[in-house]
Amino acid sequence: MHDVLGIGFGPSNLALAIAIEEHNARAAPQERLRAAFLERQPSVGWHRGMLIDDATMQVSFLKDLVTLRNPASEFSFLCFLQERGRLVDFLNAKTLFPLRIEFHEYFEWAASRVADMVAYGSEVTAVEPVTGEDGEIRWFDVTSRDPAGSGRTVVRRARNISVAVGLEPHLPPGTVLSDRVWHNSELLPRVEELTGSGRRVERILVLGAGQSGAEALDYLHRSFPQAEVCAVFAKYGYTPADDSPFANRIFDPEAVDVYYRSSPEVKQSLFEYHRSTNYSVVDMDLIESLYSTMYREKVLGRERLKVRNVSRIRDVQEGDGGLDVTVEYLPTGERETLGADLLVHATGYRPRDIGAVLGEAAKLCLRDDNDAVRIERDHRVALTPQASAGIYLQGATEHTHGITSSLLSTTAVRSGEILDSLLAHRTDLATARASR
Repeated sequence: MHDVLGIGFGPSNLALAIAIEEHNARAAPQERLRAAFLERQPSVGWHRGMLIDDATMQVSFLKDLVTLRNPASEFSFLCFLQERGRLVDFLNAKTLFPLRIEFHEYFEWAASRVADMVAYGSEVTAVEPVTGEDGEIRWFDVTSRDPAGSGRTVVRRARNISVAVGLEPHLPPGTVLSDRVWHNSELLPRVEELTGSGRRVERILVLGAGQSGAEALDYLHRSFPQAEVCAVFAKYGYTPADDSPFANRIFDPEAVDVYYRSSPEVKQSLFEYHRSTNYSVVDMDLIESLYSTMYREKVLGRERLKVRNVSRIRDVQEGDGGLDVTVEYLPTGERETLGADLLVHATGYRPRDIGAVLGEAAKLCLRDDNDAVRIERDHRVALTPQASAGIYLQGATEHTHGITSSLLSTTAVRSGEILDSLLAHRTDLATARASR
């Protein structure tokens, strides 16, 4: 019997595991929480396909797994640097934004310190509500299997579950992935495989105008020095990310309270006003670097880095020799078919369908007038009255909790709020049952 069972073990549930570990270390035995987490990957991983060697974080290192919740935590990024012998070197670099690959190393380090809570290679296949003799839904039975194993399943019972399964790649309708058509989430392993094969690459198209699209464009341009690499997007040019101090306050923990209390109309306004902090935007340094590269190539008379702006891809045909990609120039409607060796979709991500994750348990979730799952301020899903068991949702809560729903900015704070909620609900249930 678990007090809480986490589905997925990315940064969100890793932060929760740390919060529980720290609580248990100082709590009396009867106050401790028994927790476990299930992760289908063989180890902790965070956007592995985009860990480009020189790519940096877009969020301050102080917004790590713990600091905004507990600045004295031994699980902080600074403690990680101290243990790795790089703290002074990092300070001398005078930056708030570590290399992305270093922050991934930090996640691996933190996960290793709570490894006893995690079952890797465990893919959840079913979540079944369990009813007590009084008709109250008190638990969930969570079934998992090893996706690379014999098919043997394990069932674990929990009073609460924390769903943090991350995002899935978003692709235009009708897109068929192949050896020549990728999503940018696969960028690094695909490039490594392709360069190892010795296959000639003459033209690459990158669809998308956000940070991932710009990073993919830059990386592919460097990785294939003989190829033309061309961005395709509907904008006129890349839009700079708004990381100014006042705009960045939309990522403050207090901003979640403001957003949650607001009417649907105000929520929509806040989202539209501040979407340039996160959506379809690019760091200014990268924009300037790409432009400088294009101009330099124009001066030298060998233009490999190109942009087809105000354009959309209308059709993709794959043959033995490569791709035929039809690109429409939107102002005139003129279409041109380009031969290409690769097409990379940097078209973003979307939340996973909670119904697909929860199965039968999803029927307990209450929904609002827009058919979106109702989420309480403590990240607990509103369930039917007969359910005392709890479901916590991390991510896929943008409609209730705002832009930071799936971002690192409030991960540490959110883990503390869920911990407090777990403890409060346990006390309330014990009191209610004792009074019956």
